[in-house]
Amino acid sequence: MALPPEYDKPPPYSQQAPGYPQSASGLGQFPPGYQPYQGPLAPSQTGYAPTYGTTTITVHPQEIIIVGACPACRVGVLEDDFTCLGIFCAIFFFPLGILCCLALKNRRCSNCGAYFG
Repeated sequence: MALPPEYDKPPPYSQQAPGYPQSASGLGQFPPGYQPYQGPLAPSQTGYAPTYGTTTITVHPQEIIIVGACPACRVGVLEDDFTCLGIFCAIFFFPLGILCCLALKNRRCSNCGAYFG
């Protein structure tokens, strides 16, 4: 299917758009009814910054709590350390001495060596 000869080529380009008078240089004149853009107004000096509907999001860093971790260095693991008095009670006062031994234990960090009662 062949197109008519008038559709083969685009219309010729003209330097002047129809209906808009232009000066010789082509600058400085606007089409009728055109208002040039004046730009944004200077912000007021009230100290208030408009937010334009934005939402403020505050992110709090999460603290990871590991069960049995050292509260001082946060690296080591707390291990049970029995006192000499607790071991003495467990041996010499056997049935009730084991309860005393468990009550008198200290928790010691494997990294920094801090004791926690």
